[in-house]
Parts: sequence; structure tokens; C-alpha cells
Amino acid sequence: MTDYSGGVELPANGKAPAGETGLASRLFNRRVGGMLLKNTAVSSAVFLVGLAVLWGLVQWGRMQAVPAAAIGFLTSNSLHYALGRSWIFRGTDRAIGSGYLIFLVNAGVGMAITILLFAALLKWTAIHYLVARVIVSVFAGLAMFVLNAVLNFRQV
Repeated sequence: MTDYSGGVELPANGKAPAGETGLASRLFNRRVGGMLLKNTAVSSAVFLVGLAVLWGLVQWGRMQAVPAAAIGFLTSNSLHYALGRSWIFRGTDRAIGSGYLIFLVNAGVGMAITILLFAALLKWTAIHYLVARVIVSVFAGLAMFVLNAVLNFRQV
């Protein structure tokens, strides 16, 4: 199967064998672009769920914004795994249990990025907490997509 976006010859399953091409050439092609678009749709939907949890905990639960962001993040990421496994990375050979465990480890990396950048924006800027959360999500989301596509679901 030829990947016309980069000229890399891929096997019939569409996956480049590990170590045969550089990570950049494995990430920047149409197939992975399609997965990124699906991931963006799922991420956006579950992000709204996470924002709703954050808003509800802060406004109704009178919780501090940073721990509420962590709870919202974990809630949305559990939903993201289910949708990601069934739609974005369909056909993965990773077992469900180990895949979820790796997804949670990757989510931990994403959470660290999210909470550290979120706390920094709240401390050093006048940005509203919901706007800060949106800004931070772009960086954390891209990092998590790459980790899951390459290490967890092994689709890149």
C-alpha cells in the first residue's frame, strides 16, 4: 500500500514496521492525518464533558479549580479511551486491559502537562480558568495522540 502523502511504501495493513522509517515520516501522512482528525473530534467532544465537570465542581461544588480540572480530565479520558479504541485506532492488536493501563499512563503524562500549564496560566496570567483550560488542551492533546498512536495502539 502506497502512502501518497510521503511516498513511503507501507504493508497491506497500513502500518510501517517499527524502526524502518523515522517517526516524523510515520506521523506526517494522510492515514495518520485521518486518525488525528478522528482524535480531534473525539477529544473535542470529551473535552466538553471534562469542561462541564470542571465547571460543575467549581460552580456548584465550590471546589478549587486545579483539583476540579484533574477530576474533569480523568473523567473525559476514560470516555476517550472507549471511543478511541473503537473508532480512532480500530484494529489495534493491543489487549483491552493492557491498552487501558497504557492509556492511563499516557493520560498521566497528559495530566501532568495539563495541570502544570493550567496552574502556571492561572498563577501568572489574568486568563479565565476555562480559557486557560482550552489553551492547555491543545498541547496536552497532541502529546497524548502521539503517545497513544505510537506506543499504545501501535498504529503509527
